[in-house]
Amino acid sequence: MLTIAGLTARAGGRDVLAGVDLRVGAGELHAIMGPNGGGKSTLAKAVAGHPEVEVTGGSVSYSHDGAEIDLLSLEAPDRAKKGVFLGFQYPVAVPGITNMVLLRESFNEVCRAQGAEPLDDGAFGDLVRGKLRALRMDEGFLGRFVNDGLSGGEKKKNELLQMAVLSPRLAVLDEIDSGLDVDALKTVAAAIRGFRTKRNAVVLVTHYQRILGEVEPDAVHVLSGGTIVESGGRELAVRVEREGYGGPAGAGA
Repeated sequence: MLTIAGLTARAGGRDVLAGVDLRVGAGELHAIMGPNGGGKSTLAKAVAGHPEVEVTGGSVSYSHDGAEIDLLSLEAPDRAKKGVFLGFQYPVAVPGITNMVLLRESFNEVCRAQGAEPLDDGAFGDLVRGKLRALRMDEGFLGRFVNDGLSGGEKKKNELLQMAVLSPRLAVLDEIDSGLDVDALKTVAAAIRGFRTKRNAVVLVTHYQRILGEVEPDAVHVLSGGTIVESGGRELAVRVEREGYGGPAGAGA
């Protein structure tokens, strides 16, 4: 579903990605770990088309409805319409826009782009309330402004609510587990498990192997120095947590 080849990119005025190669198949969940500054968030933003990242080389190919799409040729909104979703590490507040308005307009815009009929307010309300129950979120949340006055954990749940409603083909989650207590982590992990199907894929950026025990990734990759230096199963994440990135798992950095 996602093929990244030789990807190089700049962010914050410096070269960050130095040639990333990654293949993620439909139905798979891949975890990206690595030290701070190694390029994890830059990779996530590059796939989604975030304006802070300048791609300087390589390719990002995405399979959608049997067609291969050059993601780098599309602007961020068009990537979203094709089913690419980015869960932000630091979600921004949008005062004046309620969660319900954001969710409804985003959902219906994706429907129009993909040739489906938009939902009326009643049908959409039924859909979003079902997603709220799955995430153990109060219905009053829909009337609040997007991420305005929310705790860190609430903001991360809001990202997952957006993912659940939009039902993307490719979800890139940038440290969705950071700052969560044990109960919130279990809720987030359950939402990710519930999202996975044979027709979509997840790339999960994380510092911690604890969430990986809940979501059971198909592969774990260590991104350090702007490139993937090692890949393996969950045992790689356990080893990294025990030995750090200066141990064997990070020795290629």
